[in-house]
Amino acid sequence: MNAGREQLAAARLYGILDLGYVAEGDLEAAARALLAGGVDLLQLRAKGLGEDEVLSMAGRLRPLCRVAGVPLIVNDFPRVAAEAGAAGVHLGQDDGSLRDARRLLGADALVGRSTHSPAQAAAAREEGFDYIGFGPLFPTPTKAGRPGIGLGDVGGVQGGPGADLPVFCIGGIHPGNLEAVLAAGARRIVMVSALLQADDIAAATRTVKNRLDEL
Repeated sequence: MNAGREQLAAARLYGILDLGYVAEGDLEAAARALLAGGVDLLQLRAKGLGEDEVLSMAGRLRPLCRVAGVPLIVNDFPRVAAEAGAAGVHLGQDDGSLRDARRLLGADALVGRSTHSPAQAAAAREEGFDYIGFGPLFPTPTKAGRPGIGLGDVGGVQGGPGADLPVFCIGGIHPGNLEAVLAAGARRIVMVSALLQADDIAAATRTVKNRLDEL
């Protein structure tokens, strides 16, 4: 197992720098705060922007992640991830194939897949993705118009595909519902707006990370 996959296997809190919540000029400050708070992975998500713009942002984040020892993941764009020297890429259901991503990034890269049902989670495992995001558990502005899938399948996915690869629950998770998500069986969490909109991003992140480290 390479170093990136060892970090992934131990990861509990997945941070996302979502340009829907962070101004481009605040990118580095938000990244430093998430890293200081203890995120285990950091993804750059910039929906609606072109690849060249995302590449520029990824280039600004990579040195910060390298110093912190945290893998940088680029959302949607394998080419950007490869050119930026990121640790990997995260793909939605319609964002391309694992094979194409591997061709660009190499066998050691981390490639994740968004999944919205147990069937999609099982398919991602069979295809050979390194990890999956499972959700959205609750309605969230980052997935406008998509209802939350609820908590009923969390335990089954965690004990099914999650027996072989990391499953990160995502979507509308915040400190007020975190305990319910954990009680449903989640062991790895993605939290976006609740961290990025906190008065103190680093402190909010640390509180969540400490709770996950207790599991």
